[in-house]
Amino acid sequence: MGVYENLIDIQKKIAKAVEKSGRQPGEITLIGVTKTIDEERIRELLNCGVVDLGENRVQELLQKYDRLANYNILPSWHLIGHLQTNKVKYIIDKVTMIHSVDSIKLAEEINRRAKNIDRCQDVLIEVNMAGEESKFGIEPKDVYRFSDELSKYTNISLKGLMTVAPFVDDGEENREIFQKMRYLLIDITEKMSNNVKTQLSMGMTNDYEVAIEEGATMIRVGTGLFGARND
Repeated sequence: MGVYENLIDIQKKIAKAVEKSGRQPGEITLIGVTKTIDEERIRELLNCGVVDLGENRVQELLQKYDRLANYNILPSWHLIGHLQTNKVKYIIDKVTMIHSVDSIKLAEEINRRAKNIDRCQDVLIEVNMAGEESKFGIEPKDVYRFSDELSKYTNISLKGLMTVAPFVDDGEENREIFQKMRYLLIDITEKMSNNVKTQLSMGMTNDYEVAIEEGATMIRVGTGLFGARND
């Protein structure tokens, strides 16, 4: 199937998941993950009304940002992969949100670069909820302390949390992880008053329906939209 047909199928599944959880489709932001995807298929997705795009790598984001800069539908870019401190300067004026803040050093650089261009950068804290050694993100027990530190930066706006759950064939296997993320966000939101918003970026192609049922507000879908990658 093409991008349009895949999107229709995903939208139906989103609608079913939000109905099951007593929510509304408008509460969910679908982020199309464009890693290794060519501009033609990205334009097709933009033409279908999905303007939120996620990139894992800074270099690839910069290339696509430039190539799509003059397209009649401008994307809203999200940096969803690990971000090295020395690469913040390249994307600070180009991304709507950085999903993967996981250190004070990185936060300091984001704040400094954002201040230089007089903007307040929306960010999410990346949490390694599954405790996988191969994944980035801070430990759940450190989230409150870390969020408290972020609240001190004038040019960072903490919008919520993000996690990359283990790759599974059955999304149900990640339900507990998504539940824990929801409880963690509720906990720090109560402790931090109005300093933390309620965005939960979690769920990918194989488990986004379960993630929505457990409170996801942003889902990151690549293969489900574009088909298998060749990376």
